[in-house]
Amino acid sequence: MYVVTLDQRRRETGDLVPGLLRRLADLETVVPFQRAREHAVQGITVDPAAAVSAALAGLRGGTWSVGIGVGPVRLETATDPEGRTGLRADGPGTVHARRAAEAAAPAGRVPVCVRADDEPAAAQAQSVLRLLGRIVALRTDAEWRVVDLLVPGARGQQKVVAAELGISPQAVSKAVARALWQEEWDARPAAARLLDLCDPARHGPAGGGTQGSTMNPSEIIHS
Repeated sequence: MYVVTLDQRRRETGDLVPGLLRRLADLETVVPFQRAREHAVQGITVDPAAAVSAALAGLRGGTWSVGIGVGPVRLETATDPEGRTGLRADGPGTVHARRAAEAAAPAGRVPVCVRADDEPAAAQAQSVLRLLGRIVALRTDAEWRVVDLLVPGARGQQKVVAAELGISPQAVSKAVARALWQEEWDARPAAARLLDLCDPARHGPAGGGTQGSTMNPSEIIHS
């Protein structure tokens, strides 16, 4: 599984969690993305492509740091001391998620980190995600207005986007080229494949494993 943690880096801009949650709402998850603490969001998915999408949604604009923990996660219903019922998760994936989030917080211009038992595989996935993150972090607002209206794989849509925005098809084409939108979507499957190779549940353990920890998705990240 993939435990994805997103921490807001720019606190002076106010609470950005609601907007991020809207962007993540349609992703396939086991535990939906939700507020984990005041300025943090976390979710769990079995789909590496969904983990990539979540990471790039957070890296957009350089507002969030992203940690991805890869590994087995056990989920069960539990009630906390205050009587709240929710899912409790433990296992190596949660430990790697915490370590990835801690490593991503002080990271440089592309703050995304991947942690897994298979450290070489995690490093490769992280490298590709940082390249993709660099693309989405550098896009201008004008470029996002164009690419947000595009659907990967659809043909003949640039004229439709141009009409909707009241600009020329040539302007749309130039914005798409500058934004490296096609290159991003061409590379997303590679990032997902590398994340998939980090998962011991799919490809067998690479090391001695990691001791489990416990978290409640209503308070997934512990200070």
